[in-house]
Amino acid sequence: MQVILLERVAKLGQMGEVVDVKPGYARNYLLPQGKALSASKANIAAFETQKAQLEARNLETKKEAEALAAKLDGQQFVVIRSASDGGALYGSVTTRDAAQAATDAGFSVDRKQVFLQPIKELGIHDVQVVLHPEVDVIIKLNVARSAEEAELQAAGKSIQELAAEEEAAADFEIAELFEDIGAAATDDEDLATSMRRDDDDAQDAADKA
Repeated sequence: MQVILLERVAKLGQMGEVVDVKPGYARNYLLPQGKALSASKANIAAFETQKAQLEARNLETKKEAEALAAKLDGQQFVVIRSASDGGALYGSVTTRDAAQAATDAGFSVDRKQVFLQPIKELGIHDVQVVLHPEVDVIIKLNVARSAEEAELQAAGKSIQELAAEEEAAADFEIAELFEDIGAAATDDEDLATSMRRDDDDAQDAADKA
């Protein structure tokens, strides 16, 4: 099926180009999204009459997108999720979650602008946001089980390193506990020895008397 593009479409073409696409792609995406028109003689003629207006509108929206991109690019957003000790999420983080995280932070982002495979592990993940056919940025999603864990991940520690640190801390606490128990036992033995010594001394004094 041939369509005429009303804007640049990645891996397909520039505004005004007539391209061949699969009918399903045209009907389900390009046409309903207003990105293209079927390449009939009437539509091509209509495009030519509106070309200057479309180009002006495209330039305006591109400038707006570039202004947002300058603020959004490289931003990191925290998403709190439940996960196993190994870092596997109980569920996943989707385009909706990414858009919501950015929106909650004051950026106007629609889920349709977000491109990612569902995230299923803790950690910091790069996510592409297409603000305009010619403007896209990369944001980061810091997926963690708590705000404290997110801070540690942002500082460069992986979930594996955090788990290893927690395990080491637990081992240290157990070792300290055994040391305390051992010290207490030694003190009890010393006290018992001292009491026996005192009893012996008292008995000796009684015998001499």
